[in-house]
Amino acid sequence: VELVESGGGLQQSGGSLILSCSDSGSMFRFSSMGWYRQAPGTQRDLVASITPDGIAQYIESVKGRFVISRDNAKNMLYLMANNLQPEDTAVYYCNTVLRSNNTATGSRDWGQGTQVTVSE
Repeated sequence: VELVESGGGLQQSGGSLILSCSDSGSMFRFSSMGWYRQAPGTQRDLVASITPDGIAQYIESVKGRFVISRDNAKNMLYLMANNLQPEDTAVYYCNTVLRSNNTATGSRDWGQGTQVTVSE
């Protein structure tokens, strides 16, 4: 049972990417899912999340630029990242979202992630 991310790449500032995550598990449609990112030398942080019925939340810095979505029939999670900025450069991961004490983390084993690099 694994999470597999894809769709990253190199973009210039202002560009767009669509990240995808496939989940081979059986609980996807019942789980709140999220996209996390980790830049070099930093911790992995939640960027966007979506409940099983489609309610989305975003961190302030990506609001209006990123859109998270899901297809429960296909066990797929997506992140449309628009108007990318150099500070969006990171490895992006998908996982479940477990919230505790103002932090969020995933409950599943982490996948390999997908690298997003944004140049000036």
